[in-house]
Amino acid sequence: MGQNKAKEKAWGWVLRMMAGTLILAIIFGLITELILGRVYSFYISLIILIIVIMIGVVSDTIGTAAAAAELSPLNAKASRKVKGARKGVDLVKNADRVANFCNDVVGDITGIVSGGVAAVIVFNLAFYTQESELFLRTILTAFVAALTVGGKAWGKYIALRKSTEIMLNVGFLLTRLENFFPGKNKSEKNT
Repeated sequence: MGQNKAKEKAWGWVLRMMAGTLILAIIFGLITELILGRVYSFYISLIILIIVIMIGVVSDTIGTAAAAAELSPLNAKASRKVKGARKGVDLVKNADRVANFCNDVVGDITGIVSGGVAAVIVFNLAFYTQESELFLRTILTAFVAALTVGGKAWGKYIALRKSTEIMLNVGFLLTRLENFFPGKNKSEKNT
């Protein structure tokens, strides 16, 4: 009977992630399209592209750090009431979910959005410069791929070496956000 409940819980998590991904992809896509529809500057479009890629890199770093972090240092900090430590412990205890959300959900969405942004940039450049769209698409695709893969490799390097510090900082940030957006879990309200 316990295994059935565990399977139901796992399937519930999978379905929530699918629904969350759908909603986040729509939101990210709409925001990007609305912004890019009003931006005609190559440089601003490029900055938007880099921001989207960096969101994916930072998110991937957090997911990797959650999976790599050990509980004992965070528990020690939580016992000394270090701000963010209790939330960091929660993140590490749920590392599978944190890594899934950060690495897969946010990572995949930012990958898709960065591809869309790159396509808009290529279209605008080809229109205004009369350059070959194939040439521009190839160069920009290579740039996006290199920046994404290089950024994520660097992020993983940092995440594996500084996982406790990353979880502590993310925990601190999430604790502060809870003060602005009260929810059901206020475990560190007074710390």
